[in-house]
Amino acid sequence: MKKKLLGGLLSAVAVAGLLAGCGNKDAVDAEKNEVKIGYFPNLTHIATIIGLEKNYFGEEFGEDIKITTKTVSNGGLFMEAMASNSIDIGTVGPGPIINYFVKDPKYHIVSGAVNGGAVLVADGDSDINELSDLDGKRIAIPVIGSTQDVMLRKALKDVDLKAKVNGGSVDLFAAAPADTATLFIQNSVDGAATQEPWGYILQNQAGGKLLLDWEDFAWGKESTNTVVATSDNFLKHDDLVKAYLSAHAKAVQFVRDEPEEAQALVVKHIKDLTGKELEAAELEAAFSRIEVTTAVNEDVLQEMADISQEADYIKTNDINGLIDLKVINEITSK
Repeated sequence: MKKKLLGGLLSAVAVAGLLAGCGNKDAVDAEKNEVKIGYFPNLTHIATIIGLEKNYFGEEFGEDIKITTKTVSNGGLFMEAMASNSIDIGTVGPGPIINYFVKDPKYHIVSGAVNGGAVLVADGDSDINELSDLDGKRIAIPVIGSTQDVMLRKALKDVDLKAKVNGGSVDLFAAAPADTATLFIQNSVDGAATQEPWGYILQNQAGGKLLLDWEDFAWGKESTNTVVATSDNFLKHDDLVKAYLSAHAKAVQFVRDEPEEAQALVVKHIKDLTGKELEAAELEAAFSRIEVTTAVNEDVLQEMADISQEADYIKTNDINGLIDLKVINEITSK
């Protein structure tokens, strides 16, 4: 009997300890003291860059929160980093987060960041003069399933063309945007769907010709290029989410109010990161092709999901729950 009582007592203690451990873990989570911000070192992530350069994130989070940053070169890497908890929140194209959300609906878009910022450029030596001329051509995209990939598919659909992999005639070739100028010079591709400032560089340094400007490519000014993405884990921290989005809203407003200073800060930031300095002319031209915003066009994102499903990138186009704009709407409505 004593053994049974002792065993029961030990079991109760073990359960109590386990519950206490869970409680401690929750307490630690509730007292999160580090925020890991992710972004790309390019112009379409200008809101994040300005938020860092102007210390808006630092001001909103306060001195008790450590801010670390992680830069990546494409949306797939961004989402992989978020999935492994190397990124808590940051800016990415909607294409990659849609691809991840339909497999695991714990990821969310909590604000817009940039509309536009993407163009379709043809090789100057090609016979491409209009969209229908892409029939049988090879067009570079940043990565399979990227936002520019989906935008290109939208544009092709409008002239009854499809990607070769889906039974059409247009060969989509994945290549890092920084490599597309070399591909143009080598005549390895006939064009590129790319983000800024690479579109400007293709035009002015690689003999490219603009086929569709940002106002005409895919959804035009409504083309959602970059959004703020996060996961369920970070959304549990209401104060941190509000702090991040408050800083993000400040950064968006600063870019609108002080475009010249914003451009100078982007040049500095990218040079500090990569050692490469963007020319003022290319930055100014590229800057004219973006629109910073906290808004999100949900109809456009749904159509992007539809196109991704047609391309066999995702099994379903159901993105119900992906977009959560409650906090950013509260901030911007004040």
